[in-house]
Amino acid sequence: MLKTLLGQSAEARAEAFLKRQGLQAVTRNWRCRFGEIDLVMRDGTTLVFIEVRLRSRADFGDAAASVTPAKQQRLLAAARLYLSALKTLPPCRFDVVAYSDDTTPLWFKNAFDDMG
Repeated sequence: MLKTLLGQSAEARAEAFLKRQGLQAVTRNWRCRFGEIDLVMRDGTTLVFIEVRLRSRADFGDAAASVTPAKQQRLLAAARLYLSALKTLPPCRFDVVAYSDDTTPLWFKNAFDDMG
């Protein structure tokens, strides 16, 4: 339960941070059979799929390093499904907002390969 609350808090903080950077919220916690996309936002005409990561300890690497290739593949599959409902396909990218110390966000734009 606490882990869920911490994750929700990190997602809310990441969304607020990205809004201050000029992004517009589209949806939050979009779920499908492949998993969940934490945030979907727009950066101009680009649709941005955002993974929010929080690590309070660095025993197994920092928060950004926790987006493994397997996690990336699940996010790609979820994003493809999300996009399948749209009439036209906008430019897209995948960002990561990582909190390793629970306070300062690290924003990785275009953090991994796009829809290719």
